[in-house]
Amino acid sequence: MIDAFASAIDALFADPNIGEDALWKAGGVGVGVAVRIIRKSPDRMAEFGESRAILPTVGIDIRRSQAATINEGDLIVIGAETYRIIGEPMGDALGLVSACEAVKV
Repeated sequence: MIDAFASAIDALFADPNIGEDALWKAGGVGVGVAVRIIRKSPDRMAEFGESRAILPTVGIDIRRSQAATINEGDLIVIGAETYRIIGEPMGDALGLVSACEAVKV
């Protein structure tokens, strides 16, 4: 059963309308490792007392088969844009994908 889910995940990341080529730089150094990512940019609501602000965020999903040890402080380079992973990446229930929050550097 996990093979079916892994195949579906691979198809999503390979789809040129969904997935993107990127470089993962563990610890933010080195030439990097070629990976496929799915970039998400949901807005997040932040509350300050009775005021609210909408903050843009960047989420990056990456297959664990390509970046099993991705961690806070690592860099993801997508074209000319570089993002730093903030916080601990969260894995899915099957251990196939890590969801990372990132900021542009």
